[in-house]
Formats: sequence, C-alpha cells, structure tokens
Amino acid sequence: MREKNRWLIALSAVAIHLSIGSAYAYSVFQNPLSETLGWERSQVSLAFTIAIFFLGISAAAFGQFVEKNGPRKSALLAAVLFASGIIGSGLAVSLGSLTLFYVTYGVLGGMGLGLGYISPVSTLVKWFPDRRGLATGMAVFGFGAGALIAGPIAAQLIGILGIASTFYILGVTYFVLMVAGASYIAKPPVGWVPKGMEPGTVSGGKYDIKGTEDLAQLTAKEASKTKRFYLLWIMMFINISTGLMLISVASPMAQEKVGMTAIAAASMVGFMGLFNGGGRIGWSSASDYIGRSRIYPIFFAIQLVAFLILPNINNVIIFQILIFIVLTIYGGGFAVLPAFIGDLFGTKQLGAIHGLILTAWSMAGVMGPLLVAYIRDVTNSYDATFYIFAVFLVVAFATSLLMVKDINRIKAIKEKKLSEKVS
Repeated sequence: MREKNRWLIALSAVAIHLSIGSAYAYSVFQNPLSETLGWERSQVSLAFTIAIFFLGISAAAFGQFVEKNGPRKSALLAAVLFASGIIGSGLAVSLGSLTLFYVTYGVLGGMGLGLGYISPVSTLVKWFPDRRGLATGMAVFGFGAGALIAGPIAAQLIGILGIASTFYILGVTYFVLMVAGASYIAKPPVGWVPKGMEPGTVSGGKYDIKGTEDLAQLTAKEASKTKRFYLLWIMMFINISTGLMLISVASPMAQEKVGMTAIAAASMVGFMGLFNGGGRIGWSSASDYIGRSRIYPIFFAIQLVAFLILPNINNVIIFQILIFIVLTIYGGGFAVLPAFIGDLFGTKQLGAIHGLILTAWSMAGVMGPLLVAYIRDVTNSYDATFYIFAVFLVVAFATSLLMVKDINRIKAIKEKKLSEKVS
C-alpha cells in the first residue's frame, strides 16, 4: 500500500476542525433567533452552553472509542452527529421548538464537536513526531478560524433564505467537508518516523526533551492516576475559563470600558477570532523549540500582567492589544495541549487522555461566562472581574511551575535508572 502524505493528513484534519469550529460563530444566530421566534436571549445562549458542555463530556466519553476504532470511523461518526445536530436545528426552528433546539444543537451538535475535535489530533501527533506542536497547531487552527469563515456566510444566508434554511445548508456542507477529511485520514504504520529522524525520539523542545523518549507510555487509566494529569487539568481549566470569559462579554465590555461603538466592538470580536486562530499556529510552533513545559508558565505570566493592567486602561488601542494577546494564548493553550500530552504520557492512548483533559473545557464553558456575568451584575463593573481572574492566573502559574518540577523529578529518576543499568 502506498504511504499516505502526512501533509494531506494534516489538511484532512483541518477540514474536520474548520467545520466544527463554525460553532464559534453561534452569536450570528442569537439576534435572529430571538427576534424571529421570540426566545429570550438567555434561552438562545443556553444552547451554546449546552453544546460546549457536551463537547467536553463527549471528548472524554469517546476517547477510548477513538483509540479502538481509529480516526476514520471516529471522524465519520462525528460528521453524522454534528451534521445531524445542525440540520436538526433547522427543523427545530421550523417547528418553533426550543426544547428540540437544545437537543439538536446542544446535545447532538455538542457530541459531534467533542468527537470531531479529538478524532484527528492523536493521529497527527503520530504523523509528526518531529514537529508535534506545529502539527496539532495546524489542526486546531481550523477550529479557531472556523468562525471567521462560517460567520459572514451564515449572516448572508440568514438574510436571504432565513434561519432554518441556513441551518440545512450549513449542515449538509459540514457533512461533506468532514466526510472528505475522514476519508483520507489514517494512522501511520507502526514504528513509522519521517526521514532523518531516529525511531523512538520526539520533539519536546530545544531545551526540554527533544531527541529523547517521551516521559512515559501510559494508558488513559494509568495517566489519570498521576500527579501531572491533574496539574495539566487545572492549568487548562483556568486558561480556558479566562479566554471564554473574555469571549462571552467582549463586545459589551469594550463598549462600557473604553467607549467603543457597537460596530467597532463587533469588528474587534471578529479580529479576536483571527488572533485565536493565529495563536494556535504561532504558540504551538514555538513550543517545538521552547519546550511545552516552559510555554505554559509563559502563558500565565503574560495573562497575569495583562489582567492587572486592563482595569486601569481607557485607551481603545491598548485595550484591544491586550485582549488580542490573551486570545492568542487561549488558542495556543488548546494547540499545545495534544503535543504536551504526548510528551508527558506518550502516544499509546493519546486520544483517550486528550478527551479526559478536555472535560476542563466543559467545566470552564460554564464557569467562565457565568462568573463574569455574576460579577458584572453585583459590582456594576468589569474591573473586579479582571482582579478575580488574576488570582486564578496566579494559581495557574504556580501549578505550571509544579508541573516543571514534577517533569524534572521524573526525568532525574529515569536518568538515574539508566546510569545504574549501564554501570
């Protein structure tokens, strides 16, 4: 059998992630749904919250399914679930049923999101042992950038054809794209490495574990019993909560804090998607050289400084620059994660472990937006939100340092055993 092109494998993953990443364009549907069907804004927003919750839950639940059945079958099932959810949403709109909308967009669509997100990632890590960060960055860039493409198209279709027809057209389109991606994606042959690379080596960063073995080769069950698994979960939970907090209130926050117009704030939100996607490529590529264990302390240090400055900012340009920087880190955290999991736990059951860690996403998807809304209502200001999340970022920074310490401890033990074996 002819060997597949690993760059086409990456392109297949991008096709899948571009489709499911369209979920970030959900805000385009909020006003039309409220105005056309009379649903409250909070009711419409709840559908997205349900989808993100089921994303995290299904990523964990389907992790073993991906490892057992491979990326192709998993991505095909994701296509069926996600497309059914989008097409079903059109039916719910036609019937005016909010409950059915929650089931289709929230539950079915959310399950498709979770399975579609993890299906190609572990396979990409195996195809790119020399550039793990870049490989996973390319895939999840599609997820971050999906809204940039889907948002304007959906808005145009809603204006011309209506909400229900838009859901039907998008659902069919996503199904075709995801099936096309799934049809090519496959695992590499056992023991495969690119030319010029020695078998059994990985790229963990110039100053980390590049050119050595992964820290361990663990199953998902074994990984979940380690200290570093929970350290990583905490780090991701706080990084995601911080990003989703900003995403959920970006427009009203910009208008209230620095006096941006609604149109200008909407433009800023669009650029946030661009920086979210760009950060996934940029930070993940950098992690191949800096080292994954060193990237996360950098993430939290930068965000901490930004959150301490933001309450005192009245300048529109500086405000946007700081928001965009945080969004690159939000996206970068997702992009670096699969490669970091490979460094820490190996690729034995990377998909399953990735799914378990992504339960942090479902929890953060509820906590981040709800907490900022509550603080805003109680204090009548967004400033307190920045200080409260700054405390969380201090915790995340300390956790990331504990992770570095734990990695160094394990490496020292491995080196000691190796030297004893040699002697």
